[in-house]
Amino acid sequence: MKNFRRQPDFRMLAQVLEKQKPDRPTLFEMMLNDDIERRLVGELYRVDTPEHQLCTRIAAFAAAGYDYATMYASGFHFQTAVHVGGGQTVSLNDSLISSRADFDRYVWPEPEDFTLEPLKKAAQTLPAGMKIIIYCPCGVLENAMAIVGYENLCLLAYDDSQLLWDLFEQIGTRMVRYLRSVLDFDFVGAVMCNDDWGFNTQTMLAPADMRRYVFPWHTQMVAEAHAKGKYALLHSCGNYTAILDDVIDHMRFDARHSYEDAIIPVEQAYEDYNGRIAVLGGIDMDFLARASVGEIKKRCRAMLERADRRGGYALGSGNSIAPYIPFEHYMAMLNVVLEAD
Repeated sequence: MKNFRRQPDFRMLAQVLEKQKPDRPTLFEMMLNDDIERRLVGELYRVDTPEHQLCTRIAAFAAAGYDYATMYASGFHFQTAVHVGGGQTVSLNDSLISSRADFDRYVWPEPEDFTLEPLKKAAQTLPAGMKIIIYCPCGVLENAMAIVGYENLCLLAYDDSQLLWDLFEQIGTRMVRYLRSVLDFDFVGAVMCNDDWGFNTQTMLAPADMRRYVFPWHTQMVAEAHAKGKYALLHSCGNYTAILDDVIDHMRFDARHSYEDAIIPVEQAYEDYNGRIAVLGGIDMDFLARASVGEIKKRCRAMLERADRRGGYALGSGNSIAPYIPFEHYMAMLNVVLEAD
């Protein structure tokens, strides 16, 4: 691969995750999109097999100037009442489990039944210095909501707390095993727990219920990653002010991702939490879609200048590069970093 614009070096992102200043400005993105990947890799674009999809992802991230590529480890997933994923939909009422009998009938997938071969083969195409960040097939809470339905999940907290605990245990133990399966690979530099936890104003469940049902599994995933010398990143949308201490002091994530101007602008988040946890991305999605190229470059440069002496920051969007973000707007953000090399 010869068409990337800077030599990948995962150590740059590692410095950010260590809350240090990287040796050069560093990019972070959770996901691109198909059109962006096609534009970035040109004739290398192939998605006809899982292996080719992952190779294309590596080529696109390298071409754009990232020091890593994000991807699923395998096809492991839960059967849900509605589709969840990029731009996920979570039903209020659709449910596969609403009783103990439903729970007993549900067929729980085993992570070990899904092959890691496409991942291992794709990793052979990594440019020198580049690593992979493995993310989850949605999160512990997201999968619970997709299996049970959001309203039903809330009702179970009062009507049958044991069933709710058993549901989260079945999901959580499998998510731990899913991530555990990749932690011994040298090409894996970090794992990402992607689990949306809130609305604009509050968490999806009461903080006490989040601590009881959801957070223990994330605490275990982070601990297992750290025990193997890997970093653990959190991607979580929604208002996090009531649970930020849990994220930092109890679950002990190395970095947090997903910021919205309507909740807390990334500039404020960085000032509030710099030195406690690395801040990733944060250039608001609506801003990226609507602002001019000049406005995007100005805000991105200002954010890099804000973090220049203190570190612990990598530039990117508040969430991911959705199809509605114009390509030239994405490139404007990217070029602020690449032109600084």
